Amino acid sequence: MKKRISLLLILAISFAMLLSACGNSEKSSSQGKSGEKVLRFATWDTGESLKYQQDIAKKFEKANPGVKVQVEAYADGFEDKLAASFGAKNPPDVMYMWNYPDYYKSLEPLDDYVNKDSSFKTTFDDFYTNILNYHKFKNTTYGFPIGFTTRVIYYNKKLFQETGVPLPTSGWTWEQFSDAAKKLSNPEKKQYGFVLSSKKNSYAFQEYVWSNGSSFISPDGKKVDGYMNSSKTQEILNDFQHMIDENSAIVSDKVTESFKSGKIAMIENGIWPLEDFKKAGMDFGTAEIPSFHGQPSKGVIHSAGIAMAKDSKEKDLAWKFIKYFVSAEAAEMRKTDMPVLKSVVSEQSHKNDQLLSTFYTMLERSSDTPGFLLTNKWTEVDKKLDYAISSVLLGQNSADKALNEAVKLTEPALKK
Repeated sequence: MKKRISLLLILAISFAMLLSACGNSEKSSSQGKSGEKVLRFATWDTGESLKYQQDIAKKFEKANPGVKVQVEAYADGFEDKLAASFGAKNPPDVMYMWNYPDYYKSLEPLDDYVNKDSSFKTTFDDFYTNILNYHKFKNTTYGFPIGFTTRVIYYNKKLFQETGVPLPTSGWTWEQFSDAAKKLSNPEKKQYGFVLSSKKNSYAFQEYVWSNGSSFISPDGKKVDGYMNSSKTQEILNDFQHMIDENSAIVSDKVTESFKSGKIAMIENGIWPLEDFKKAGMDFGTAEIPSFHGQPSKGVIHSAGIAMAKDSKEKDLAWKFIKYFVSAEAAEMRKTDMPVLKSVVSEQSHKNDQLLSTFYTMLERSSDTPGFLLTNKWTEVDKKLDYAISSVLLGQNSADKALNEAVKLTEPALKK
């Protein structure tokens, strides 16, 4: 009998401890030691960028006694860990974000916060409008920009000077660009005017297509027929194919490396390789994307943002942290990010920097909406489109046939 009572007592105590542990586990996401509030912030960054974010978190903690910001650096596992946390209903309160179409149902809409918080107006009005639009989906704001890059033409000044070709100027045209590439090419020396990537071209190619007055998808995100395969879209691929055929351009899976070799006169890319080119001692410049056939030059943006989880238990604190993270003070601390606030850009004189100013020139021309923000089915569409572009550049298909085949394969996906 005593043994039975002892066993029941042990089970009762164990059950009580289990309940207590569960209760503490639920509180652990919002309470730390001595009852301090814990705010979880997830980032994909590492190294120097991560350190800047940790410094911002510490400064926020100092201004908000009793608050602990738990910086969670997911690195290359960011997407998998974030998706798993949303699925388990235990996401970080605040996180870096770019893929709003995939995650918007798990994110807190932020428009009401903006409208009700007058203290945020100065910062909100300071954002470049074109970048803000990249943090909306279905006309709802889910995040705010923290950094960006547009895409530009990098050019090797030494090769231009050696061949006597004039350096690119503001407002240059496709004809000037392609003519320069032809004059800069010398196949016998394995020197070429331009190099295109052999894969994952679809996102960057949107700027060329927009610049020629077309698009890959309809403005409502429901149709690709008549857009992706339009004559103006085909014209862009045909133009590049012609450059490849006449040996003024080549296709490579190592674009930045080929530029560093000194044998390539021009490439198209974002801000990412700029510091690497500097460290390599290259004499280079940046130029605008050329205008096509009388159409104004257009740009495409890559932008990282910060968002709030819909399931956060600390939404007021999360909002306060987001406001600080995107403020001018925090922006100046994030030295690896291209500033997205006009006041910070002006203060840091980026528009007077010969290399950086081009990115802001293209930013002012980036008013078009990329395909992935028009439909949450873009991933499926993009695979077929990217394959079509690569097949044309590699000489495996014509623009007409490749794009029409891509439309045939992707149009049904948009109707599901």
